[in-house]
Amino acid sequence: MIKKMKTSQKGIDLIKKYEGCKLTAYLCPAKIWTIGYGHTGTVANEKIRQGMKITSLMAETLLEIDLQKFEYAINSSVEVELNQHQFDSLVSFVFNIGIGAFQKSTMLKLLNNGDLNLASNQFDRWIYGGGKKLAGLIKRRADEKKLFLSRVM
Repeated sequence: MIKKMKTSQKGIDLIKKYEGCKLTAYLCPAKIWTIGYGHTGTVANEKIRQGMKITSLMAETLLEIDLQKFEYAINSSVEVELNQHQFDSLVSFVFNIGIGAFQKSTMLKLLNNGDLNLASNQFDRWIYGGGKKLAGLIKRRADEKKLFLSRVM
């Protein structure tokens, strides 16, 4: 039985680095209202909308809630043992691309076939937003891949 994993501080720091924290709602490149550390959907049962504001404490709380969702998705979709760095990099990746996209991805198929090195090359394919290569995604994917391939100390 594969153990259920949680994101380490290193993984949380990676997500925070690339998501940033915005306490006022904004439209992300995909034209979705977003707030805090890349949180979408609702806040306290209220749909995120232009002008909405939250506190730093609420941003941290929303991140914790979001992490649980992405951790569950990885724990329930990946059928091979991962080390902590691999898990953390996947949480950052799925946090950004979404659960549905991950569950349909070649990366997941390769992971579940035990082809971890081939799976790591899939990070390089997820660098587009709105049909264009985005510098921020290129850097994020490089950091996620580097973390995925790093050894646990």
